[in-house]
Amino acid sequence: MRATAPYVCGTALGHLGDLLLGDPRRGHPVAAFGRAAGAAERALWRDHRAAGALHTALCVAGAATAAAALSRAAGALAGGRGTACAGALVTWTVLGGSGLRREAGAVAAALEAGDVEAARGLLPRLCGRDPRTLDADAIARAVVESVAENTSDAVVGALVWGAAAGAPGMAAFRAVNTLDAMVGHRSPRHLRFGWAAARLDDAAGGPGARLTAALAALAGPSPLGAVRAWRADARRHPSPNAGPVEAAFAGALGVRLGGTLSYGGRIEHRPVLNSRGRPVRTADIDRAVRLSRRVGTLALAVTTAAGALLRTYRGARRAHRATSAASAGRGGPGEG
Repeated sequence: MRATAPYVCGTALGHLGDLLLGDPRRGHPVAAFGRAAGAAERALWRDHRAAGALHTALCVAGAATAAAALSRAAGALAGGRGTACAGALVTWTVLGGSGLRREAGAVAAALEAGDVEAARGLLPRLCGRDPRTLDADAIARAVVESVAENTSDAVVGALVWGAAAGAPGMAAFRAVNTLDAMVGHRSPRHLRFGWAAARLDDAAGGPGARLTAALAALAGPSPLGAVRAWRADARRHPSPNAGPVEAAFAGALGVRLGGTLSYGGRIEHRPVLNSRGRPVRTADIDRAVRLSRRVGTLALAVTTAAGALLRTYRGARRAHRATSAASAGRGGPGEG
């Protein structure tokens, strides 16, 4: 129990900090990481996958090492309470649920006021989609899709890796996710250089995406609709992780997602998710935000329980190995 308490308390406090305080207003560690990763890219860039793999490895290892050093230093100074405080700090800075919901709410408020131009100006804070030609319903659809995908990326995925590997796991996951946003796209500069970041993001985000989809089905207004859309449409999405999440949210909310969109002037025709659903309306943004909040809360419960069990198991294994080593050192019965 002594091994699990710092993890459970730290994660819960960090999640509470995100709910009450949102993202840090100044000196956000993720922004600092982004600047460092950008500087590393300028030094290491070559139009080659190996150069991108080196860049990704150095950046992710640096983030994980910094979080591990913080945890060790805090634990050395204040024991379990210090480790819990370090975990809370990392969790708070890594999670982005409140910021996601705040930005989605701002777009919804602009649409409800009839100010489509203001909504277009706010949309880039949520996603990289080109908002210039979008009408109110298309903006609302983009926001719902972004809320769904980022519930996995900014909340559930981080909690999953925190359960598996503590604060270093959370920091590494957020680093991977940030690198994917920076270099993992198919621009001419990053097509090869960003390959490693994009593939690593797909792998790291897989468990969180499936858990997000499952919890959306559990917590949404239509569990059957979520499961049906997930099974029927997820694999048709170009992203192996966004597909299950967006399909589950679409089915849970009874709306239709996907279709034609534009990124930086490049038109994409994505498959429709949940073809039985109706078109997205502005009011669906608030419904998606509420579903995202429920999914985040359930994910906290599930992952902290799993993380506590994992730490208990590891502690028991270490104790067993120590006992076995001590017995072997003393020698068996009748020796000596």
